[in-house]
Amino acid sequence: MKVALIGATGHVGSRVLAELLSRGHEVTAIVRNIDKVPARPGVTPKAGDVFDRDGLADLMRGHDVIISAVHFSDSDPELLIAAVRQSGVPRYVVVGGAGSLKTPSGAALVETPGFPEAYLAEARKGGAFLERLKAEPGLAWTFLSPSAVIAPGERTGRFRLGQDDLLLDADGNSRISTEDYAVALVDEVETPKHVRQRFTVGY
Repeated sequence: MKVALIGATGHVGSRVLAELLSRGHEVTAIVRNIDKVPARPGVTPKAGDVFDRDGLADLMRGHDVIISAVHFSDSDPELLIAAVRQSGVPRYVVVGGAGSLKTPSGAALVETPGFPEAYLAEARKGGAFLERLKAEPGLAWTFLSPSAVIAPGERTGRFRLGQDDLLLDADGNSRISTEDYAVALVDEVETPKHVRQRFTVGY
């Protein structure tokens, strides 16, 4: 497939890029600094600005799917969605956040006591982005929320999928490696099962 990946050199974006390339997809890596994109077969770096709607739409045009792996605090959901619509690309997959997932108490994770203050703004903006996507008619979007803790680790290919509830393991922990998150996301790109839905991945 031809994939446009916005934020291809970030914490999650770099793992998604590696997973896409390992499966033989052609990737246009849209980043601020093209020098940070690894020189690998199958990837074409393109300098892009997430606040330039017209320029972004031009870079994304002609692809099969767009993946957005940018921080919600460093982008504008209205502009991103408008650029996707303008590009004419039929599918939009978003690297989401965990903050809007429901905990066993019924409260969203971001509203639970002890949620790290450093991540509050980003988590709330991620939740608002998800609600904005739900209200966008006709757009084939997917929003993949990680577990509460996502960190570099092993690519096992073994994990569970859920919908709107936080996934917990037998010890009550909620975690996923960045590598396995990328596997779940690219699986969805290849075989769509959550169109116009949010889903989540964890151990």
